[in-house]
Amino acid sequence: MKARHDEVTDVTDYLADLLRGYEPRGAVEVRDFDRVRDLLGTQPDPWLRSTPLHLTASALIVHPQTGRLLLRWHQRQQAWLHVGGHADPGECDPVAVALREAHEETRLPDLAPWPDSTLQHLVIVPVPAGRGEPEHEHADLRFVFATQEPDKAQAETPDAPLRWLTVNEAAAVTSEDNLRESIKRVQSRLASTA
Repeated sequence: MKARHDEVTDVTDYLADLLRGYEPRGAVEVRDFDRVRDLLGTQPDPWLRSTPLHLTASALIVHPQTGRLLLRWHQRQQAWLHVGGHADPGECDPVAVALREAHEETRLPDLAPWPDSTLQHLVIVPVPAGRGEPEHEHADLRFVFATQEPDKAQAETPDAPLRWLTVNEAAAVTSEDNLRESIKRVQSRLASTA
């Protein structure tokens, strides 16, 4: 599902379609899901970075054959996290946003949704003030992408190194509970394909 703002009559309808079949898990995710639905109902452009709560799209990258995950060091958060970020002007397809960001941050040439482009996790994360931006929140739409060429991963910049880790190592190295939940969901998918 790829679309641009100029191709979609109502961006919020497009995103509502993405969320329609999604089942949040647990009280925190239900609350986050409801806030995202409210955002879609009140904000003509939910990707707009100037709003205190706005959408981002991200992905966990897996190498299915080895069951490893790729994490990236995020200097601003001082943490090992997944890849992803903000939509560029004109973008509204979260899978395309996450894929573009993943390519930019890893240089992996063959990334593709795995096993499909279904939303895997929806989470609202606080972002501290910095880089001229006030404190705000990201409503992060998370997907899973796979590569068959893990050795081709290259850091976007020297201060954003990449690490291939087992599921257990990835869960141990991150400081974010919400990312551990995303990793747990990937682990169950990896186990079902083994």
